[in-house]
Amino acid sequence: MSEKISQTKTDLGLFILRLGTGISFIFIHGWNKIFGGPEIWSRIGGAMASFGIDFMPAFWGFMAAVSEFGGGIMLLLGLFTRTTSSFMAFTMIVAFSKHILNHDPWSKVFYPLEMLTIFLALIIMGAGKYSLDALISRKK
Repeated sequence: MSEKISQTKTDLGLFILRLGTGISFIFIHGWNKIFGGPEIWSRIGGAMASFGIDFMPAFWGFMAAVSEFGGGIMLLLGLFTRTTSSFMAFTMIVAFSKHILNHDPWSKVFYPLEMLTIFLALIIMGAGKYSLDALISRKK
């Protein structure tokens, strides 16, 4: 009985984590980037230069915007959570590296690291019971 209660709490915690992170990435991080257009995408995609990738910055910026905006939607729904979290984790690694190389203040450096931690946890744990992932797996 106590194991079932513990699992319910874990699933509820994962739901709350996905809900808050998803809403944050849709409206705070992704919205302006996805609708910002090629100029914004090029600026964001320039962060890939941290890894020696300096071609097609608009493409990389657009992919980061899709990762944050689309990923936020997918997290909110709990759909393809592990895959989505992997893309979002990569985006956070790039952001973290950019802030480190720019010698930005620690408050800017650690935020992507905090988000990376959340995405790694979601990769390991999955979406939980209250998700479309769980609904799809039950139907199989």
